[in-house]
Amino acid sequence: KKEHNSCETAMHSSILRSVVLALALLRPALAFVPSAGRHGWHRSAPMVASSMQEFDDVVMKTYGRYPITMVEGKGLTLTDSNGKEYLDFVAGIATCILGHGHPGMVKAVTDQINTLHHVSNLYYIPKQGELAVWLVKNSPADKVFFCNSGAESNEAAIKLARKYGHTKLDLEEPVIITAHQSFHGRTLAAITATGQPKYQKDFGPMVPGFEYVTYNDAADLKATVERINSEGKAKKRGVCAIMFEALQGEGGIKPGDPAFFKAARELCDATGALLICDEVQVGMGRSGKMWGFQQLGVEPDVFTSAKALGGGVPIGAMMCKDAANVFGPGDHASTYGGNPLACAAGMAVARAIESEGLLENADQRGEQLRAALKALAAEPELAGVVADVRGWGLLSGIQLSDESGLTAGEVVGKCIEKGLLLVPAGPTVVRFVPPLIVSEAEVDSAVATFKAALEEAVKEKRA
Repeated sequence: KKEHNSCETAMHSSILRSVVLALALLRPALAFVPSAGRHGWHRSAPMVASSMQEFDDVVMKTYGRYPITMVEGKGLTLTDSNGKEYLDFVAGIATCILGHGHPGMVKAVTDQINTLHHVSNLYYIPKQGELAVWLVKNSPADKVFFCNSGAESNEAAIKLARKYGHTKLDLEEPVIITAHQSFHGRTLAAITATGQPKYQKDFGPMVPGFEYVTYNDAADLKATVERINSEGKAKKRGVCAIMFEALQGEGGIKPGDPAFFKAARELCDATGALLICDEVQVGMGRSGKMWGFQQLGVEPDVFTSAKALGGGVPIGAMMCKDAANVFGPGDHASTYGGNPLACAAGMAVARAIESEGLLENADQRGEQLRAALKALAAEPELAGVVADVRGWGLLSGIQLSDESGLTAGEVVGKCIEKGLLLVPAGPTVVRFVPPLIVSEAEVDSAVATFKAALEEAVKEKRA
């Protein structure tokens, strides 16, 4: 009995230590005390530099983190553990489109978690059905599959396209065409679809069945489709899908060319292949329209969403027309996909889009932002620094010239020092992706801070 009690005590102690560790990492009001042992802790000030080391000791370094701990957010303002405030033009990387602490979001998730937060997809989930109805009503889609992230939604689209190729096009080796400089996620098939070798390095072999073309080059796309279909005809190898972002985000904020997407649509219509649009970053109103492909005058057969869909609560969706819907029971699944809590958040976003004029605001504030950024090129102190300003709605990028010698990371760092949060989109493009609730005054404030930071970076570079 004594031995049994000893084992039981040890087990409980182990469980307690694990819980304590999780709480210390997740709650900034709990700080580690190294002298109390690896899992020791006590209530203290919000997470500060001393606990960042503890964080790094236990969390994989898959991110190059800035030495900042955010502890509170309201609207477009984030506050760190030292009480410093920042104007948030990152929005969790195009995710928190309602900003922080939005009353509709707070009420929706609070009400739902007090009622029912998760059940299996073995049962009908009313909130999931409600969100699916809204998505179908506000898009060309007929069916929706829910998951948890952008990578998962793109994986679902890839699987759907492959099954479509096998069952509808009678292909033994279906091929999906994507673009160089694209980004579709971090899972293995998604990084294979991503046409950037830097994301694929050391993770080979890549998933077979992908080929790449130059984005916005219709001639390259046509030639590639013809080559694959003609060379592979004997062994039933052919194009089952063409998959592009409506606007390349991580590739440098490059909007799609309507003529290029028209060519893609025509090629898919002629060959029976599916046109897939990755709307993970540009969709759900960020472009000034509900979906980025609406900027291009085409309708995809399949498209994906995540990020803004839950306004910061993890959710993803793969949507398709009935003609592309080849999934059956057991073909694909997600434990958490479409759970009541995530879908309640999704419906809060949907209601805000409908009632708060977010599409119009994204369009107007985006025009204001890009006009102000373009004007910086005429500033004497910034002569030759700005190479281009581009984007749609509230997904904008300013490209720094090669002659400036500046990197996006350097400029973003200067902006953070001055209280403005921005994020790079490649080596020389600074990305602006604020919440869609951003005001005219907040855009003006962001541009003024950016100008001061850029001038300081240029001065130091030229010194």
